[in-house]
Amino acid sequence: MTTITRNHVHIVEDDAHIRRFITINLERSGFTVTESVLGKAALECLKDIKPDVIVLDIMLPDLDGFHICKELRAMDPHVVIVFLTARGQDLDKIKGLELGADDYIVKPFNPLELVARINTVLRRTQQVAIKARTVLTSGAIRLDLDANQLYKHDCTIELTPKEYHMMRVFLERPNLALTRDDLLNLVWGEDFVGDPKTVDVHVRKLREKIEEDCSKPQLIETVWGRGYRWRKDE
Repeated sequence: MTTITRNHVHIVEDDAHIRRFITINLERSGFTVTESVLGKAALECLKDIKPDVIVLDIMLPDLDGFHICKELRAMDPHVVIVFLTARGQDLDKIKGLELGADDYIVKPFNPLELVARINTVLRRTQQVAIKARTVLTSGAIRLDLDANQLYKHDCTIELTPKEYHMMRVFLERPNLALTRDDLLNLVWGEDFVGDPKTVDVHVRKLREKIEEDCSKPQLIETVWGRGYRWRKDE
């Protein structure tokens, strides 16, 4: 198996001019870049290589980018996925984030912004990965910071990188009401320039994974007029 472990971005884009434009700017910024034109080819390629980031178009000739994102998340829960697409409707953004994308950028785009947002996602992910071993617990929930793994009743719960980071923020601040801006700054970083709706999307996905009944959340509570709070009984 071929493994590229540092600063590797894989682009899935059928437009040759856009693909070349992205590649040039990423390589100038120090990234290793590989490319796929079609969705099926990308899925086959990504079985053998392990990039840090996947830049993914939605409107591909053979497979829908949303379908590819779902498949990629099943293959690797930790890879960073950034949608880069002409589809800028809110429903498309929300769908992409719900499927596990870490960011969503709409064409036309500034290549410097793309590089900056990739660097931001990688920096936050890597900072989480190098923390010293600690286990955070709250009732049946246990977050192993060394293994980057969440457990409920000792059963493994798979998280995306942003879901993992959000869980850590909540568990480190039990019973504290956090605004959406607080969560954006703590999870995505103060220089995040994406859609703030991503906070609500990630909270909803976390609830689906950890709550007994996500329609009546008992762990991640909504604080009306403010944001969210992790409820930890004393």
